[in-house]
Amino acid sequence: MNALASAAERLVSAPPGGPAAPHDLRPPPGVALAARTPWFDATACAGHRTVRWQDGVREGEDPLTIGTHHDLASVTKVVGTTTALMRLVSDRIVDLDTEVNRYLPGFHGGGKESVTVRDLLLHRGGLWEWHPLYIAADGPEEAHRVAEELPLRYQPRAERHYSDLGFILLGRVITSVTGLGLQQAVSDLVTGPLGLDATRYARPAGEPVATGARDDRIEIAMLDSGLPYPVPHRSGDFAGWRRGPVHGQVADGNAYHAFGGVSGHAGLFSTVPDLLRFATALAGYREHDTLVRPEVAREFFAAGPDEAQALGFRRYRLELGGETLTVLGHPGHVGCAVGFVPDRGVALALASNRLLVEGTPVPGEALWHELLKATATEIEERT
Repeated sequence: MNALASAAERLVSAPPGGPAAPHDLRPPPGVALAARTPWFDATACAGHRTVRWQDGVREGEDPLTIGTHHDLASVTKVVGTTTALMRLVSDRIVDLDTEVNRYLPGFHGGGKESVTVRDLLLHRGGLWEWHPLYIAADGPEEAHRVAEELPLRYQPRAERHYSDLGFILLGRVITSVTGLGLQQAVSDLVTGPLGLDATRYARPAGEPVATGARDDRIEIAMLDSGLPYPVPHRSGDFAGWRRGPVHGQVADGNAYHAFGGVSGHAGLFSTVPDLLRFATALAGYREHDTLVRPEVAREFFAAGPDEAQALGFRRYRLELGGETLTVLGHPGHVGCAVGFVPDRGVALALASNRLLVEGTPVPGEALWHELLKATATEIEERT
C-alpha cells in the first residue's frame, strides 16, 4: 500500500493531528487523494460519498470513488476566477493595477476608489470577509449591487483579510470585460481550453455525486452567533434555508441562495481527475503559453506582501528531503483542495465531504497537509 492509500484509510478512521488535536473533531466520511509527480502517479480513496441519517442515527451510505463529483466551494476561486483573470491579464484585457471601480462603477466611496484588482487577489482590499447577501437582496443582480455598495471594513492594503466578497467582485470584473456571463466566460477561458469536461457551475456534470453538507446549519449558526463575522442579520430574517441534505447543489449560501450557483467565490463542481488535469497544466505552465504568457503566470505565482498568499493562490511548503518546494493551490470549505508545484511536474488533488458529520468536522487544511505529507513520503521512498 502506498503512502496516499495509507493516508486515505487513516483519514476516514480518525482526525489528523495526533494527541494534541481537539478530541471532538470528526473525520470525514470519505476522502480521495491524488498526486502526479515525475516519480509516480497515484490515486486513493476511502469511505463514503453520502451518509444518510434518520433522527440522528446513521442508517446508510454509498462508497466514494475517484470519479465522484464534488462541490469545490472556494477552490472555485483558483480553478475559475483566478485562472480566468490570468488569461485576461495575459491578453492585456485586464490590468492588475487598475482600480476595480474602472470595471465596476458601482464600487466607490469610502476609500474604494483606490482598491485595485491586485488588492482583491491578495485579499488586501479592505473588504468584509463575508456578508449574507441573500438576506439583503432579491436575485443575483441585486446581490451584486449590495456587494459593491457595502462599505469597507479595513484600510485597503494594510493587512490580509480573506474575503469571499472580493472574489465575488472579481467574478463581476470578468463578466464586465468579456461581456459574457461568468459561467460562459470561465468555460471559454479555462475549463474548455484545459479539457475540464467534468467541471461546471451550479450542479454536477454527472454521477456519482458526494453530498456536500447536512443542511444550512453552518450559516444559520454564523448568523445567530455573530461569529466569526458580526453582521446585521439573524437566521430568522431568511425563509429559504435548506433543512435537508445538500446534494447536487452548491453548499455555500451566497453562491446558492443569492447567485444561483454561479459566482466568483464558489459554485464549481468537479472531480479528482479534472482537478489533477488542471493542476498538471499549471505545473507545466510553460507548455501552455498560448493560454497564459509565462511571465504573467510567474507573477501570479509569486508571494505578495504575505508570504503564504500569491495572486489568488495560497502558497504551501512541501518539505522534500533537504529541499523545500512551494505548492500553489487553494482549499474549499466543503473539503476539496487543489495544488501544484510550478516547473516541477507535481500536481495534487484532494476531495472529501468533511461537513457531512455529526459534530465538529476536521478542518480542511488538516486534510490538505496530510496529502502534502503523504506525497513527500511517497516521493522520498521512490527516490
